[in-house]
Parts: sequence; C-alpha cells; structure tokens
Amino acid sequence: MSREDPRDSLNPGPASVNRRSFMASLSALGLGGTALPAALWAQTSGGQDAVTRADIAAAVRVAGLDFSDEEVDLMVEEVNGMRERYAQLRAMRMPNSVVPALHFNPVLPGTSYPAPSASTVFRYTRPQGVERPADLEQLAFRPVTELAELVRTRRVTSTELTEMYLGRLRAHGDTLLAVITLTEDLAMRQAARADAEIARGYYRGPLHGIPWGAKDLLSEDETLTTWGAKPYEEQYIPEDSTVGRKLEEAGAVLVAKLTLGALARGDVWYGGLTRNPWNLEQGSSGSSAGSTATVVAGLVGFAIGSETLGSIVSPSTRCGASGLRPTFGRVSRAGAMALSWSMDKLGPICRSVEDCAIVLDAIQGSDDQDPTARDVAFDWDPERPLSDLRVAYVPSAFEEEREDAEWKAFDETSLEIVRGLGIDPVPLELPDDLPYDAMRIILSAEQGAAFDDLILSGREDLLVLQEPNARPNIMRTGRMIPAAEYIQANRARTIAMHRFARVMEGIDVVVTPSFGGSMLLLTNLTGHPQAVIPNGYRSEDGTPTSISFVGGLFADAETLRLAKAVQDATDHHLRRPPLFAT
Repeated sequence: MSREDPRDSLNPGPASVNRRSFMASLSALGLGGTALPAALWAQTSGGQDAVTRADIAAAVRVAGLDFSDEEVDLMVEEVNGMRERYAQLRAMRMPNSVVPALHFNPVLPGTSYPAPSASTVFRYTRPQGVERPADLEQLAFRPVTELAELVRTRRVTSTELTEMYLGRLRAHGDTLLAVITLTEDLAMRQAARADAEIARGYYRGPLHGIPWGAKDLLSEDETLTTWGAKPYEEQYIPEDSTVGRKLEEAGAVLVAKLTLGALARGDVWYGGLTRNPWNLEQGSSGSSAGSTATVVAGLVGFAIGSETLGSIVSPSTRCGASGLRPTFGRVSRAGAMALSWSMDKLGPICRSVEDCAIVLDAIQGSDDQDPTARDVAFDWDPERPLSDLRVAYVPSAFEEEREDAEWKAFDETSLEIVRGLGIDPVPLELPDDLPYDAMRIILSAEQGAAFDDLILSGREDLLVLQEPNARPNIMRTGRMIPAAEYIQANRARTIAMHRFARVMEGIDVVVTPSFGGSMLLLTNLTGHPQAVIPNGYRSEDGTPTSISFVGGLFADAETLRLAKAVQDATDHHLRRPPLFAT
C-alpha cells in the first residue's frame, strides 16, 4: 500500500481523514490496512507486515492526537509488540457469553437499597366477574391479570390459551414478520403441566399457564437462538436464560422466539422488516420489534424485550405497548446476547402496566451467572395511595419545539392527568451541560468487543443492513476507539451519575416525553428505570404515541404505580389494531 508522508499525517490540515490515512490507521491498530473487512482474521497468524511509523502517524491523526515525529518514532517498536498481544487475545476466540472482569454498578458510594424481606409486599389485581367467552380468541387482547384469573379459577385451561395464541401466531406472524421460531412442542408440554398442577391445587401465581414470547436473544435449550442475524441463523445455545428459567418456574408457557433487529438494532432481521400492527407500511421500531408487535397484535400474553439505548421504549411507543426498562441490575442478563455489558437491560413488554409489574416480580433478583444482578425489594400494591410519591416533570422537555404537534399536545394532556390525580409535580431540569452524546462510545466500544469474532472473520458482511448507522458499521468503527477514550467516557459517565443523583434527590418519579431532551440517553447510562405507556393516536394514520415515567434507582414499583394510575385514567391501552382485532 502506498504511504503518506508522515509529516503530512502529523499535520493533517483539513479536519477530514482521507481513505489512505484511515486504512493506515487500521493497520496500526491491527485491523487490516489494505481492505476492510478483507483478511481481518489474518493478523492472528502474523499475516500482516510490521507497523511502520507512517501507520502510527495516521492512527495518531484518526485519534485526534498531536505527537511529535520523535514521539512517533519511539512508539513503533511498542505498537508492533502490542499487535502481537492483540493476536494472542484474538486467538482465544472468546464467545459472546464471556463477561469482562469489570462491571458497571449504578449504585453510587454511600447509597444502599432495601433487600427483600418479610415486609415486602406483592399484591396484584384479581378482577371480579371475568367469564369465559364463547370464542376464546376474544381473550387474545386481555391483560395478564384477567387471563390469570380465568386460569386460576379453571374457567379456561392453559392448554386452551396456548392453542389459541399458537393459532394466532401461525395466522398473523408472517404478516408482521415478527416470529422467528414457534416453540409448539415445548409450549404444549408446559401448558399440560400447568393444567395438571392447577387441577391438583398447586397454583404458582399469576403467570401460571400464561403464554409468552421471548425476544430471540434469550437462549432456550430446546430451540435455536438466532439473535436476528444471518450469521447466527443456525446457532444453538444449550442452556436456558435465567429470565426464561424464572418464567418457567413461575409456570409461564413459552410459545415463540420473536424477532429483533439484527444483533439488537432496529427492526430489520434476516427475514425482513418487522411491521407495526397499526400500519403495515411501517416498521415496528426496535430492537424489541417482535416482542412489541406480537403483544399489541394479541399473539402472546406478554413478552420479554431488552434495552441498551431505547430498544424497549422505542418499539413500545411505535406499537402502543406498555413497557418497562428496569433498573440496571434488577434483572439478570445471563443467557442473553451481550451487546453492552454496562448498559444492557431485560424487561417486560405487555398490554398493561400492572402486567409489567407481575412479570418483573417473576424475573427480578440475583443470579450467580450475572455479577450485576442483585436482590432489591420490589413492593407492589396497586391500591396503595399515590400521596406518598414525590413526582417531578421536566419543563424544557414538554416545551421544546417538535415536528409532531399532536404528540406534544398528548404529552401535555398526560401531565394534566398526573395533576388530576392530586399530584403537584415539581419542575426538574437535567444536567444538560454534559457531553452525553460523546458517552455513546461506551456502547460502541463494548459492542465492538462483544462481536470480536464476527468482525475478525468478516462475517458481519452477512448482516442485511450495511449502512452508516447500521450495526456492522458501528461495530467496525467501535474497534477504532482508543482504550483511553473508552475509559474517559466512563469517567464522564460517573460525573453524570453524580449530577443526576443530585437532581433526583427527594424525587421518586419523573414524568417526561418519551424522547424529550437527553433523558433517554442519560438514564440508559445511569441505569434508572423507565416505564412507557401509550398516550394517544395520531389523527393522520392512527399510530400510537407515548408518555414515559423515569424512576429513581430501584424505584421500579413507584414508577409503575404512577404509570398505572395515569393509564387507568385513559383507555389508550385498550384500543386494538383493526387488522388483528377479533
């Protein structure tokens, strides 16, 4: 490859980086200096020439640093030695399931949270007068609270519910492109076991016998786990995820593995674009695309999704589901595809807020397979008055100009509903002088490591989307982030955590537009919970909008209580997409 003059590389002039210097910097980093991604695996066996000072000069330019010629000369030998060490690490071919020795803790020093105890309360609504309909498909859109009461009282069997949902999945799954695998044999066995247990008086709780769907980044030892990505289309992981195991212990019935945007980005997987049940011309958003679409279309009783940076909030908004991104560390990620070890969260996607509380109670808690998972009390009593909640709102987020004026009006109405509940929310402003967008490199760097083998083998070329903002390109560029900058971003994250903790002092829940200001990015970095509910439907095309509730750390119950009260004051969550209504 032709080389630039090193002095030109050290004194770049224009801010843009040309292709030759970019490729030279890849070579210096051990990522292939002549083509991308061709021959990326070759470096593990010494298949590349030694790094030159020109390579290092180009890498210095890409990193935005300013080293003298003499300093670059001194680096040559050490950088070549580092490349040998890179090769040793890559030769290990660590699977995605290997967790780094370092892990993120959202709890700041000097702060503690109550562990579950005898005083911890979990009470859920048992609706009265729920009767079996003549046509069981009339149950397709019922919340878990109603389905649970029908199963508990043996008015409907789990087998009947399971057969009904499997039938709807077969009928509508291809329309939505929301299903990767039907788990029929497993589901029928689990349903039969639930019916037998309930018949002999052994009732496990409100999820006993309830059919559910798993975002296909959760492993299940009886089926494939594809991560929505072509390179993993035939992947088999011989273990159950901790969340899947806990739901099985609660008696729930797994009926399907559901779509996700490839490697948990967007709504395009190797089978196509997962559709919004309200508008089949529109994607369902992602990455928990199939989980939200199937819940809203009445194809499962509830689903599990995941969020790293909006993957529960965004599709729940697009499709009109009730979703919860729990506090980081409340739910184990063991057995789930890792994208970002310090940001990934698993959570419920349901038809009602209380359903989210029921599912969260079943899946939360510590796990010896995930060092971040912990036991923290989850007190749920929907009858508890709201008077003990300390509520805030973000005025600037409600006031900011938006293209969707109708959605803005819906958000303002939601805030008025909060006030109508006898709550006087106090104004709160976020610490918006911090570079949150720059902290995104935490996610970029971690995903580059999580899919190291995929990138080095060149198989990321098999992913359907190959665009600037698609997963393959983000993973490739993530490999270009210097380790020091990744650490600096995490140090900035610590400052953000302290600043946000001061802002949240004395506050249980914040009412906020779902995508207003920096809240979504900030709270995914700090680990705070966020509940999202539908709050209106656009007059133009009938698609949903949403409002969100952000809680203090481990204040998931308080967050859900306020969200439920606002939801109960409206009927937005009761509407059904006409194409799938029965």
